[in-house]
Formats: sequence, structure tokens, C-alpha cells
Amino acid sequence: MKKLNLKYVIVVLAATVSFSSCIDDLNVTPINPQVTQTFLQDDVFAKVYASFSHTGQEGPAGKGDIEGLDEGRFSLVRCLWNCNELTTDEAICSWGDAEVVDLNKNSWTPNTQAFDGLYARLYFVVTISNHFLEQTVGMTDEKTIKQRAEVRFLRAMAYYYLMDNFGNVPFIDIITDVAPQQIKRKDLFYWIENELKTIEPELYEPRQGPYYRIDKAGCWLLLARLYLNGEVYTAVPASTGVAAIAGQTFWNEAAIYSHKVITSTYALSPVFKHLFMGDNAGVIDGSSVNTASQEIIFPFPADGIKTTSWGSSLFLIASTHTSGMDDWGTSEGWGGNRLRQTVTKAFFPSTILVSNKKDLTTGLTSSYKDDRALIYGYTDRTLSIPNIGKFKEGYSAIKFSNVRADGGLSHDVKFVDMDYPFMRKAEAYLIYAEAVLRGGAKVEGYEALTAMNELRTRAKAKLYTTVVLADILTERVREFFMEGYRRTDLIRFNKFGGATGYTWEWKGGEQAGKDFPVEYNLFPLPTNDLNANPNLDQNPGY
Repeated sequence: MKKLNLKYVIVVLAATVSFSSCIDDLNVTPINPQVTQTFLQDDVFAKVYASFSHTGQEGPAGKGDIEGLDEGRFSLVRCLWNCNELTTDEAICSWGDAEVVDLNKNSWTPNTQAFDGLYARLYFVVTISNHFLEQTVGMTDEKTIKQRAEVRFLRAMAYYYLMDNFGNVPFIDIITDVAPQQIKRKDLFYWIENELKTIEPELYEPRQGPYYRIDKAGCWLLLARLYLNGEVYTAVPASTGVAAIAGQTFWNEAAIYSHKVITSTYALSPVFKHLFMGDNAGVIDGSSVNTASQEIIFPFPADGIKTTSWGSSLFLIASTHTSGMDDWGTSEGWGGNRLRQTVTKAFFPSTILVSNKKDLTTGLTSSYKDDRALIYGYTDRTLSIPNIGKFKEGYSAIKFSNVRADGGLSHDVKFVDMDYPFMRKAEAYLIYAEAVLRGGAKVEGYEALTAMNELRTRAKAKLYTTVVLADILTERVREFFMEGYRRTDLIRFNKFGGATGYTWEWKGGEQAGKDFPVEYNLFPLPTNDLNANPNLDQNPGY
């Protein structure tokens, strides 16, 4: 991989098409920064959005945005998902790629390439956002004000994931050839908070903007997520001669902003599995059956003809399926990612009581019924995983599919139409419940129990009569398994790195599970950037 030398990153981009309420081809062409060019505002704006789910200039692959990165293997979605799922008690992968082996067994190093990919992709978003904002400074027309607010949100979200995964990171908000300084995680937390609050008034009202673009509800949800994890992000670890400083809690703020999302015009999709199907954009996909778009706050677009990628929705669908399983809507079935036991046991703590083990949503009693148990545990699967390299050891996730809810045909036999529902309203209910249970003030008398049972009702699951904090972590497995939340959740609940008293199969590289260092709650800064930027210090433990 080419070094991600931020000292020399100057990106000037012009896109070939625009991004509107309908999906269009999001290809862009890189331009020599030494040559004077016309700034194409709408097209660079489109590229900022596209960079979260797409990787280059020629559809699924070709003329990659970052030299030396395999576009399918090291897309932003795939890197983010791998780092935050394979490292946890939810997912494990049978492939022998070096970074996959490292993540499966919690044995990563600063040279693990998944970190290079995630870091580079996120800084690509930061850099083109900075370029757009520099080129539009001082513009006061209504369109530009909206675009600038959205780009600032996307940049803040990129910094959120840099902060969450890497801690103290290089910070840069202008285009320059000067090596950036390293910002403290706590300071970046407050920068993100301020940025999101500043842009909030300028964003579209919930569900009033074009689909695929961010609005106030997305801003509220990211703030709620930020506050929920604020105690982690604002803590200062011990260093030589200096004691650790505990982080500040923000339970009231997490409750307030999650409640804003709950009371917004977004609504839960009546059918859970519709959220992850090929027509989940509803009317945009020509579907009058699938209403998932009323819940999805920020989707990453996919279209089998117009908007294709190896490393986004197709990765999620193809990597979890293989021959012999029921139709999943694409010819691609790579047989890699499947479930560790934690997920299945969240639905079935003891005996797996179902009428059809090809679909564990078919619970036989009200105690076990749950429409979210989109798990394949047929007779050729084993619950335990003696051999990581065998896909059929471990139950399979059938959560992601390119099959349409309306029974229609997808656009392509290979590339998929399922938009990745990156942010959805359901998260707000669990943030709210957790914040209140941790001590946050109830908003307008809304109960944590009520919030939890909203999701249980949608899933046709047995309702809680009382709820405690430990229920939250399990409920987050049921609602969000394989969606990339788990590492952050485990850290917040003190169940990831360190002497936690909590293990899972293959944690720390042993099938029985063992602890790994608490310093692994942060990933290391990539060696390439440490070598390129003398202003950076590596995270402790590496």
C-alpha cells in the first residue's frame, strides 16, 4: 500500500455526475492539483457522500481513490465492519487473509492492513470535505448553505470513527502540505460535539430532504451516540507519572438527543427483515411493499446497475452466504462471515426451539419468537466453531439479502440493490433506554421500558415487564447483530479489552477464550502514517 502521508495529501476532485434524490453513477475523476481547474460544486459534493460506500472512479473497481488499496477488500464499509465485528463476540470469518486472521483472534499489530484501509478511507472523506468547504467558503445561497452543513456532518462522522477506533489522531480541517498535529481524543470529542450542534439548524428537517442525504435526525442520532460513549471518549489513560482521569458522563444529553429522533417523523419499519432487502429504498426502488425507508435515516446507496461496489452491500450479503442456502438474490456467495455463539444464544439461551432451522425466526413459543433471529442453523451447521477456517462451523446470518419484499426482480444477477442501512431509528430507542437506566433524566416522562418494548413489539417478541442495564447489551445483539456496532458496545460495558471476566469463543486466539490487553480497546495508528508524520505518537501497548 502507498503510504498515507497526510503531509502530502492534497486532493482536488471533479465528479462526472450529480447526486440527487435518485441514485446515479457516482464516479469521479481525479485532477492534478498543480493544474488550475474549475470547481464543480455539485459533483464534489456528491463525491463526499460516495466516499463512504464507493472506492474509485470506475464503478465497482478501477482508478481507485487511494493508490495501492484493493477496492473490494479495503473499502470503508468492509474495513469498518471487519474491525468492529470480527474483533468481537458476534462474527468470525473463515478466510485466511492476514488482516482477517489478526482480527478474528485479537492479535492485531500496527501493520495489520485493515487499519491502513480504515484510516486511509476515513481521511479521504476528511480531505475531500475540507476541499469542498474551502471552495465554498463565503457562499450564502440556500443550496450551498445546506450542502456545507451536510459536508461538515460527513467530515464530523469520519472524525467520529477515527476517534472511536484510533483515539488520538491527526487533525486537519484545511488543505495543506504541512504535517498535521495529533489531537487528543477528549478534545476531538468536544470538536465533534460543537460541529454537530453548529450545523444542526442548517440541515433539512427530518425526512424533508432528498433520500440518501443527511438531515437533522441523523445529526441528533450521531450526537446521541457520541454522548452515550462520552465517558469512554473523554477519559484520559494513565501515562508515566500521571494518573488516569475518568471520563465525563453525558446520560442526560444522550437521552435528550435520542428522544428527538424517537419523536421525529421517522418510524420503525413494520417488518424487520425489510430493512435489509433489495428494495429497502421503497418507492425509489419501485416497491410499494417495502416501507423500510421510513426507518432508515442514512442509507449507503447500492444499485445493481448504476451504483456498484464489491465492498459495501454486496460484501455483507455475499460474505454471509454460500451454496445450499435459500435464495439470497445474487450469484455471489463467498462463504466467509458467520456468527459466534453469542448471537444465537441471545435469542435462545438454552435449547434452540424452532420449527425450521433454516430460519430461526420460526420460534415455537412466545418465549422465543423474535423476527430478528435471521439465523441459519440447519443440520449442516454447528453452533460451536472448532475450526475457524470452516464456514459451516458456526451458524450463518441470513440478515442481509438482495431478494425483494415485493417479489420482483433485482436489477442485476451479481451486483445488489440493497442499500446499507447505516443509521436507522431503532438505535435511538436503545440509546435512550440505556441513558436513562444509567442515570439520565427521563424526557417528557418517557420510560426506558417503553423504549425497549417498542423494538420488542416490532419483532413480535415477548415484552419486558422490567428492564435492567444488562438487558440493553443483549437487546443490542438482537437488534443490531452484524451491523458494526458491537466493539463499541463491549468497550462501553467494560467487556472488551482487559480483565473483564467476559470471554467468547476464540477471544484472544484460544477457542475457550482468554483476555487480551486493555490497551486493545484502541487500535494502533498505522505504521505507514507514523513513519510519515513526526508529530504522531503511537497508542499505548503497541
